[in-house]
Amino acid sequence: MFEEGVEIQGKMYYKGSEPHKATVVGDTVGDPFKDTSGPSLNILLKLMSVVALVIAPLLA
Repeated sequence: MFEEGVEIQGKMYYKGSEPHKATVVGDTVGDPFKDTSGPSLNILLKLMSVVALVIAPLLA
């Protein structure tokens, strides 16, 4: 997106600008969190659904 140019508050920014550097850092920092939280949340959701199915007959 920055290679084509991005307009922020009326000013054009391109590759190599400060906003471009900030997006690269944000993407680099965000990727590991996404890769680690996804699989762990999947396991948590499966565990919660199994526990709910086991407890549901006891509550009815």
